[in-house]
Amino acid sequence: MCKKIGTSMYQRIIENIISNKIGKGKAIIVVGARQVGKTTLIKGLLKERKYLFLDADDPSTRKLLTSPNTEQIRSIIGENKIVFIDEAQRIKGIGLTLKIITDQFPSVQLFVSGSSSFDLGNQLNEPLTGRKWEYELFPISWEEFEMKEGYVKAEQQLENRLLYGMYPEVLNDKGNEREVLKNLASSYLYRDILAFSEIRKPEILDNLLLALALQVGNEVNYNELAQTIGVNKITIQKYIDILEKGYIVFRLNSFSRNLRNEIKRNRKIYFYDNGIRNMIIGSFNPLALRTDIGALWENFLISERKKQNIYRDTFARMYFWRTKQQQEVDYVEEKDGRVYGFEFKWKAKSKIKLPETFVKTYNAKTKIIDSTNFREFLKS
Repeated sequence: MCKKIGTSMYQRIIENIISNKIGKGKAIIVVGARQVGKTTLIKGLLKERKYLFLDADDPSTRKLLTSPNTEQIRSIIGENKIVFIDEAQRIKGIGLTLKIITDQFPSVQLFVSGSSSFDLGNQLNEPLTGRKWEYELFPISWEEFEMKEGYVKAEQQLENRLLYGMYPEVLNDKGNEREVLKNLASSYLYRDILAFSEIRKPEILDNLLLALALQVGNEVNYNELAQTIGVNKITIQKYIDILEKGYIVFRLNSFSRNLRNEIKRNRKIYFYDNGIRNMIIGSFNPLALRTDIGALWENFLISERKKQNIYRDTFARMYFWRTKQQQEVDYVEEKDGRVYGFEFKWKAKSKIKLPETFVKTYNAKTKIIDSTNFREFLKS
């Protein structure tokens, strides 16, 4: 669990956004991987208020909230004006139950957390159309980290963040990062994936995660993965989709608009957290001893940028770019009609430039991001 609310608490960017929605007549849904701090966030928002807390990890709570009728719900809610249902994806048919609460009890403010977008997304979208505000929560962002730690301390911990990632418990339990990550990877992250996705062969998932972890920063070919792991391409697609819904990995597609020689259908796959990625490959060697510092730096920057784009509602689209002649741009962003190209280098040399073909074709603004200027890339 994330540490209790107090001095170790990281203020989350979306706190104020959610706070302003309380009492506005819609359910507030917070989704994300286990242990990113969803429960802590909502309890923090409600700490001065009286509320009913229903934990769906508890079997008796699940039984109580599985297909109740309106009168049963009335008995459960009682006089409470705020209801918080935690880990709601564990309750069968939860969408209809939430719909009854929002429709029949308009004076009740409903909070819901869910650890994945598996069944929860399917169950909520139709019943709660127009009745909810939904927010995604990720591991601590660099901006949140720096707000608490301060500029100098955050800078001093950059290498550790590339190695151990940004999960709240990892940050709050210094010295035990590997043990925390091992528990996260084995018990929490896999639990929902195996429970809700009907995966029959966990060993395929293990092999796929290892293959993806070793290919961070490189294009991923589903046919090659299928051959390597010994399954068909459709299975690979299905499992990657499951890993995305479980908030473990996400895809970047290739950017293509004009040029015949642009790569159009490939994708890269990144991990939401460097620590989880390094736990999967079993390596926490210091940066000076690693051959994958480029991949670690790229994964860190792109996952952090994704957090910012979602938290700040920038509507930016995220891509990479490459031609068949191997001209490449690490990261492309399309926002407000403009195209931006970024190259990532841990230690940048002064003469690096992005491909002229890309810059001229898209009239793109470009920037090299290295360890000296990354803050402006990761903060609003």
